[in-house]
Amino acid sequence: MVSKHYNEFRALNTELIGLSEDQIWSHIKWIEWIKENTGVQIEYPIIADVGGKVAKTLNMLPKDGVDTVRAVFVVDNKGIIRAILYYPLENGRNIPEIVRLVKALQTTDKYGVATPANWYADKIEWKGPGIFNGKDYVIVPPATTVEEVKRRIEGAKNGEYKCLDWWFCYKELPAGF
Repeated sequence: MVSKHYNEFRALNTELIGLSEDQIWSHIKWIEWIKENTGVQIEYPIIADVGGKVAKTLNMLPKDGVDTVRAVFVVDNKGIIRAILYYPLENGRNIPEIVRLVKALQTTDKYGVATPANWYADKIEWKGPGIFNGKDYVIVPPATTVEEVKRRIEGAKNGEYKCLDWWFCYKELPAGF
């Protein structure tokens, strides 16, 4: 449930907005029911997209056009859509994965790096198989010029990076990132 992670998203300076084709009264009842039956308060706004204009614009309607799919749009502070996740109506979202994605996007933006598969900013998931000695690292984007290749090789010699080859280097983020 997204609401259980609300404070985690807020700590990441991330706003949540819900969207549904349901009527406003349906949203009110749903919020009430969630609170009464799970003890969780919905803290974020929910938009009533009656008629589905927004859902159609965002391609949230399946081909049969009956029920909207479950979608997640990660939009940065410049209004750029950075990620889109679609889930069939019958499958729930993995909220910890969405939190991981937001942390990964923020980390790559801040440090100019790439995050590998299964990377997790809380140092839980991504432990490289042997080569990383149990530490969490991020991938340094490949060099794009001969001069940059030379600097990368020199940086590896000086301990700035660890490299399997000049095009595949990684480094540990600063403490407390």
